[in-house]
Amino acid sequence: MAVTRHWLVRAVIGLNLCPFAKSVHVKDQVRYHVCRATADDAVLADIERELQRLADSDPQAIDTTLVIVPDALADFLDYNACLQRAERLLKKLRLKGVLQIASFHPHYQFRDRDADDVENWTNRAPYPIFHLLREDSLDRAVAAVPDAAEIFERNEETMRRLGHDGFKRWMQDDTP
Repeated sequence: MAVTRHWLVRAVIGLNLCPFAKSVHVKDQVRYHVCRATADDAVLADIERELQRLADSDPQAIDTTLVIVPDALADFLDYNACLQRAERLLKKLRLKGVLQIASFHPHYQFRDRDADDVENWTNRAPYPIFHLLREDSLDRAVAAVPDAAEIFERNEETMRRLGHDGFKRWMQDDTP
């Protein structure tokens, strides 16, 4: 979990890849759940429990959940297949429109990018992660950020400016 926290603080918050992350982090409203499953079905069972937990919890206590999967889904295509199943699960649980799932993976690759393009690092994480978010919280955060539609482009520009070596150096620093 320490590696994921470091990634959240240094990359996501430190590079402002997600301008909404800092407030929930500072308020200790991020739940870190390490899923020790090694099979897809067990991962999905864990995701289901965490979706229910998030939906049933007070947003002031848990506003978002990171389901960290260190022992499974190392292949990005396998991860994407599991993500699709998790999206169907969200619908089956009648939580679509209440919660959503964002995706992060060590080998994340945008459809229009080559595997080694630095822009992919906006969604790369130390482990496969299913980020469970509350739609209401996301809507409020987007409304509060005047240039929310430009976040994606700004993130890509940040990664291009840093480059692979600069990002690696940035992540090696322990400064919050």
